[in-house]
Amino acid sequence: MRFLKNFMIRLNKNKKLIKLVTHDGSFHADDIFACATLSLMLEKKGEPFTIIRTRDQEIIDNGEYVFDVGGTYDAELNRFDHHQKGGAGARPASPSSPRVEAGQGGEGISYAAFGLVWKKFGEELCGSKKASDMIDQKLVASIDAHDNGYDLVENKHEISPYSIQHFFYSMRPTWQEENVTDDEMFLKCVEIAKEVLFREIIQAKDGVLAEDLVLSIYKNTKDKRIIVLDKHYPFEYILNNFSEPLFVVCPSRNIKNKWGVRAVREDPKTFKNRKSFPVSWGGLRNEELVKVTGVQDAVFCHNNLFLAVAKSKEGAIKLAELALL
Repeated sequence: MRFLKNFMIRLNKNKKLIKLVTHDGSFHADDIFACATLSLMLEKKGEPFTIIRTRDQEIIDNGEYVFDVGGTYDAELNRFDHHQKGGAGARPASPSSPRVEAGQGGEGISYAAFGLVWKKFGEELCGSKKASDMIDQKLVASIDAHDNGYDLVENKHEISPYSIQHFFYSMRPTWQEENVTDDEMFLKCVEIAKEVLFREIIQAKDGVLAEDLVLSIYKNTKDKRIIVLDKHYPFEYILNNFSEPLFVVCPSRNIKNKWGVRAVREDPKTFKNRKSFPVSWGGLRNEELVKVTGVQDAVFCHNNLFLAVAKSKEGAIKLAELALL
């Protein structure tokens, strides 16, 4: 058993040191991210805490937050284990975000420690249930699924996807690393998970803000096959709920005076376009693309026919219109 202090917060002698308790030994993405969530929440409140990895029942009983150990799920008492007989329940269907409305939610996936902690504190960290649900469907549910033995994808090749779970496995000490402990590597993983979660919260919050803007533009567009956005909003999961959009025109996020045209996917998680750019455009740049399209400021068309670029909004719209023919 080890007491692992978090040094991100200067301890205030007048404040009680809050104990976050989880199991010792090998670690997984689910206990790492559960710890990261609790850490971010307490840091946000300015509350000092220590992380304890143990299976000592007396220490577990006296922890303020206990996750992935202890054999109990009781959110009101901040007990977040899922290993007990019967588990800790599964996600219900919920229509609170575009991804769920599209039938892509995590309903039916059993909760692991990360999901149980996120279920209670996710909305508090994100500022809205919609943003919290987006992260659950994108990150939390997949980690819970892996921890509970769900196969989410079908392997079609000998090479498998490399997931964040695999990364955390690489952080475990090997048989030759006698001077490296599971405890110190766990703490490193928690810091990495905090960065991942912090960025996902920013993405989700900004995505929620963009949703109403994209929907408004969609509703006010006459020919809904081409949607023209005034900023580089995340649109994939929003516009995928509607059958008409084939191409989206928007300014480049990081290159001035460039406008992109993106093909809308049949499913945002796949690479199949509802309609691709003409095969004759694939891989062409500058003068070559100008010659084929007649668009004087055309810059590039991707080989896989999902992206084309022009120097102006008008040029990008023209490329999209030509691609409709």
